[in-house]
Amino acid sequence: MRKFIGALALTCAAPLASANTMSVCVFDVIGANGDVFNVMKDYALEVKSLGVNLELKPYTDEGVAVGDFNAGQCDAVAATDLRTRPFNKFTGSISAVGALPTYDNLETLLATLAQPKAANFMQSDGYEVLGIFPVGAGYLFVNDRSINTAGALAGKRMATLDYQKDAIHMVNYVKATVVPSDITNFAGKFNNGSVDTAYAPAFAYEALELYKGIEPDGGVVDYPLAQLTVQLIAREGVVDSDTAQKAREAAWGMYPQVMNLIESQESAIPDEKWIKIPQQDIVGYQEMFRENRLEMRDGVNRAPTVYDPRMLKLMANIRCASNPGAAECTAANRE
Repeated sequence: MRKFIGALALTCAAPLASANTMSVCVFDVIGANGDVFNVMKDYALEVKSLGVNLELKPYTDEGVAVGDFNAGQCDAVAATDLRTRPFNKFTGSISAVGALPTYDNLETLLATLAQPKAANFMQSDGYEVLGIFPVGAGYLFVNDRSINTAGALAGKRMATLDYQKDAIHMVNYVKATVVPSDITNFAGKFNNGSVDTAYAPAFAYEALELYKGIEPDGGVVDYPLAQLTVQLIAREGVVDSDTAQKAREAAWGMYPQVMNLIESQESAIPDEKWIKIPQQDIVGYQEMFRENRLEMRDGVNRAPTVYDPRMLKLMANIRCASNPGAAECTAANRE
């Protein structure tokens, strides 16, 4: 891991003129009263001391938020990495399926990315990542507790975001049925029984009323399929490189606060609603996910090329540092 992190030590871009005011299109499915928007308000207070004034504009439709950013209506956009992946494939690969099985792994990754030597990786194709905020692990919500293995997903209808190519590949891999959805309607489809499963962080249990969809015989599979984040993406040069780095450090400084929020959301799901997975099954799932990540890194077996190999390698090093006995750590085809 040290060797890889050392490879991050690249020279930052030369400073550019700092902006006093930055408009930000902020996606929060709840809107201005949602947790993401509130986190961004706290972040705005943090970066104010850097001479950056954020003007936050709430959006409940993520596609519209990103579209307005692309159209120049905002200087920056705060949206899930599922949507911001086209702006930075490296940070957009944080949510790679099964790549960060624990919050400790996530913490190590985000601490690494907040370091100055990672700055060049935050810039890509004219855009720059100014902050990364966890929104919680993604869990599988099911309407039947018997859907607790990969095999049990075969033939089941899964609400799948139509722009999330990795999720579509995984759904097809387990021989489930893709039901094209978007962030505004997937919860409704699950709650009204149009689909058998949905994938979301714990906040959706109450905020999107997914508790309705799991009644009376369903639950939440207690295994993190991926770590979802909200990323703040700006056009490169909106702030100078020194301010951009300090902005990323400010976002990282909010990690404990954001994780407290996520933990409260997860604890709000009653214990009896969680579906436990046997440890021996988890080992098999981890290898299945790894094989799928490799396919989506290399674009083989009809898989889309989705993930950045540098991010996959970094996350593999973090996993193996925390669990060196894992089979993947000595595999010939390590990420």
